[in-house]
Amino acid sequence: MAGIYIHIPFCKQACHYCDFHFSTSLKKKTPLINAICTELILRKNEIQNTIETIYFGGGTPSLLTAEEIQQIFTTIHNNFEVSSEAEITLEANPDDLSEEKIKELSTTKINRLSIGVQSFFQDDLTLMNRAHNSTEALKAIELSKKYFDNISIDLIYGIPEMSNKKWKENLAIALELNVPHISSYALTVEPNTALKTFIEKGKIKPVNEKKAKEHFEILVATLTNTGFVNYEFSNFGKTGYFSQNNTAYWMGKSYLGIGPSAHSFDGKKRSWNVNNNSKYIKAIQQEKLPLETEELSKTDRYNEYIMTRLRTIWGVSVEEIQQEFGEKYAEYFLKESAVLFQKELLQSEEKKITITPKGKFLSDGIAASLFFVD
Repeated sequence: MAGIYIHIPFCKQACHYCDFHFSTSLKKKTPLINAICTELILRKNEIQNTIETIYFGGGTPSLLTAEEIQQIFTTIHNNFEVSSEAEITLEANPDDLSEEKIKELSTTKINRLSIGVQSFFQDDLTLMNRAHNSTEALKAIELSKKYFDNISIDLIYGIPEMSNKKWKENLAIALELNVPHISSYALTVEPNTALKTFIEKGKIKPVNEKKAKEHFEILVATLTNTGFVNYEFSNFGKTGYFSQNNTAYWMGKSYLGIGPSAHSFDGKKRSWNVNNNSKYIKAIQQEKLPLETEELSKTDRYNEYIMTRLRTIWGVSVEEIQQEFGEKYAEYFLKESAVLFQKELLQSEEKKITITPKGKFLSDGIAASLFFVD
């Protein structure tokens, strides 16, 4: 199994919390789409397996026209073997999803929409500087359900001054909309973002980690009690609607990242493209790959295995560690994990080791404590 990730680096406006690579100018959209297609051709031999997931991320991929999406699909199908049942996801902002736009998208090979709602309350959207309003969010989801069965929405918790009551109301609205997948993330203050500047200047209150933990616990309890499976720390899906793209990432499958700033992984090395649109286009036009590559050591790969798998319901297998990394790493894991079992932060069932409900919010820290240090 393998996947292709396409990074579309354009947005109508900058969200205050975002540190992804994007541009608010669409002037270079056509040459960039052409460059993406060229990069796909230049890198067609990097993936030998059948493509089972294609993911348009960003940025705001819903700014693309059906013709631009089709141009990319044609290039992919001419150069890669794509499964007839491939999951093909497009991230979309609610303000782009008019009924005409949704209907247009439904004529392409896209079969899954990931809608960036973030909140159903206008004051939250204003604080985050989202381009859509709360009415557009509701309308976009209802319209999308007419043309797409597989829909995911994003929600953000831990927003300054968001009460538990308000967070529960957000979740109640999401449940009323009856979407089969919800991804939910804590608001994170990244360096070099407007949010960080506003907090430092006292214009916005700091993010409260204690409150974010309470929101997370409400999130897990609410969704798991209403038919969702928390299959990965931030992802909740109903049976049959787990994101294949997300699952492949957390299970360490290979993927090819196309576009400026996109990352790729083949199991043993990681690479990433330059995060500058002009430099990316110029290099690709010269048929040069503007990327850097990092060879992962066995210890790097072990640590990534621990980090990603402990975030999921599939957990860690000592037998897999032995087979993939050797006895030394298996013994190390068993030794270091013993104290976490004593603290009831890890549990074991049917030869898989997962994080307990008590430790779930601490999953990244728990994983880090199990990293092998040379």
